[in-house]
Amino acid sequence: MANIKSAIKRVKTSRKRNERNTAQKSALKTAIKHFEIAIQNNDVEAAKTAFLNATKKLDKAVTKGLIHKNKAARKKSRLAKKLNALTTSVTA
Repeated sequence: MANIKSAIKRVKTSRKRNERNTAQKSALKTAIKHFEIAIQNNDVEAAKTAFLNATKKLDKAVTKGLIHKNKAARKKSRLAKKLNALTTSVTA
C-alpha cells in the first residue's frame, strides 16, 4: 500500500475509474448481446430497438475513451449488416 498522500489518492481514483469503466463495458457487451438474441429470434422490431441501443452505447464508449473509434465503427457496421440481412430476408 502506498504511504504518500498523493499515491493513496491515485490508487483510490484509479480503482473508482476502473469500476466505472468495467460497468460501462459490461453494459455495452450486454446491449450487443441483446441485439444478437433478437437477430437469432428473427424479431425485426426488437432487433431495431436493440440496434439503436447498441449503437448509442458504442458511441458513448468512444467519447468516454473505453474503446477506439475505429473499433466502434467496425462493430456498428457489422451490426447494421446483420440487421439489413434480417430485414431483407423477412420482407423477401
